[in-house]
Amino acid sequence: MMSPLLRVMGRGAAAGAVAGLLSALVSFLFGEPSVHRAIALEEAAAHAAGEHEHAEVFSRAAQQGALFLVSMLTGLAIGILFGLVYGLVYRQDPQTDSWRRATGLAVAGLVGVAVIPFIRYPANPPAVGDPGTVDARTTSYLAAILVGIAAVVAAGQLSGWLEARGVRVSLRQLAILAVVVTGLAATWLLPNNPATVSVPADLIWDFRLAALAALAVLWLGLGATFGLLGERAQRSIGSETSSAPIRV
Repeated sequence: MMSPLLRVMGRGAAAGAVAGLLSALVSFLFGEPSVHRAIALEEAAAHAAGEHEHAEVFSRAAQQGALFLVSMLTGLAIGILFGLVYGLVYRQDPQTDSWRRATGLAVAGLVGVAVIPFIRYPANPPAVGDPGTVDARTTSYLAAILVGIAAVVAAGQLSGWLEARGVRVSLRQLAILAVVVTGLAATWLLPNNPATVSVPADLIWDFRLAALAALAVLWLGLGATFGLLGERAQRSIGSETSSAPIRV
């Protein structure tokens, strides 16, 4: 018989795969126009500089197909971790109130893993950034994610501590906000992004808004799908219990 933790991790994998595909769809619909513009500008700049045009290793159609595959696999991996965290946090009773718990955990993940790092190091389209600084930028972004996670965990711990002492909801929410804002401020201790922006501002912001929307759909879609699957599992357990024969 599968353990409760493995069940919620499997639920997380399924929810994450669905959320990943939804996120890829948002990226395709709203981010692709900005990517096309950025690539065209990059090619025009290379042509003006007299550089030879290089044939694409992969066509745009292949790259777009890979977007959906990679997003689904990324969502699946995040979903497994989400299920693991959910199962550990609510290990006493992982089936109860799945919707509220899952959506709450998803919002925490969105803030800590996506929004805080994104505000500090917003996404840029192709043709922005020196390839030689990729490692430094990746390291800084991962550090921002760790800071964001630490801020969200600290906010959750503080909220539980205040709730146990009877502090009213409004004050608990203000305390949570203060911790999250402090975590965001702490990311400014990290190195600045060395990328030089050389494309129009409207293109940059169109791309960034699409990227942020894709992140929001990934995390909120994960929480919503996980919660719905949890409610379905709870109903199934209830039906099995009510239909079980009574022994005397």
